[in-house]
Amino acid sequence: MLDHILPLISRADLNATASAESEEEESQYGYTPTKYVCLILLVLFSISTLIHTAQAIRYRMLWPIPTILLAGLLEIAGWAGRFWSSFDDTKDTPFMIQIVTTVLGPTPFLAAIFIIFGAIVRIMGQGYSRLTPRYYSLIFVSCDVISLVVQGAGGGIAASGDTLEDANMGGNIMLGGIVFQLVVMTLFLGFAAEFFYRFFTDSPIAGRAYARVDSVASHVTLTNSGYKLSSKMRLMLVALFVTIVFLYIRAIYRTIELAGGWHGVIIETEIWFNIFDGAMVVSHSTP
Repeated sequence: MLDHILPLISRADLNATASAESEEEESQYGYTPTKYVCLILLVLFSISTLIHTAQAIRYRMLWPIPTILLAGLLEIAGWAGRFWSSFDDTKDTPFMIQIVTTVLGPTPFLAAIFIIFGAIVRIMGQGYSRLTPRYYSLIFVSCDVISLVVQGAGGGIAASGDTLEDANMGGNIMLGGIVFQLVVMTLFLGFAAEFFYRFFTDSPIAGRAYARVDSVASHVTLTNSGYKLSSKMRLMLVALFVTIVFLYIRAIYRTIELAGGWHGVIIETEIWFNIFDGAMVVSHSTP
């Protein structure tokens, strides 16, 4: 009897193994997204977006809508897609939702940073800056929009493509948008570093009178002395620095990830995505 049963068991084991391997090969991620991680980040992004919405309404500000709030909604969609995939990682739709929205999500956050930094330059002293506050918004926000459009176009091609070639072409376009974003961030960091160096060494650009906003008198004054940093401003500068560093690290990670292709080691390792994308983005989106 055993002679008849053992071969059947062996065949059953082989079939089960082959089925498991087939399911693994069909996975869009190379792994199954962890439910509790997806849920935690989904909740955090949702809370953050609601708080920012309330702040924008309370202070009657419009600029957070196309920047911070848009970024929050994109991240919510992305992590909702990953949470969906945690129940079935073979579906195309949630995979493409999360890959497109998590790539695009931090881009509007960058636009907010550029706008905020322009305001900081106006307060601390325009004479220390190579660019005027207006040009920080005009130049860098425009570049950010270009990056967003390029990444969005690539994501659309990858999501709607019927072949691997279409998906690869879309991925390469997305990669180009992220690389462009990385270059823009590097230039911005250069301008910001020069500004802070000149401010802390009190070395304004030669021949340029610099205006600053008097936070007490609430008017613009010309002065030969540097702006005195308050504790609140110091905290804001630290937060801004941490945010841009985290976004820079995240951009480097996504560049390496997409450069490795849809089935590369980086893109198919969940822990790296959770740390270098999820954690990096949610840490600076908290009000």
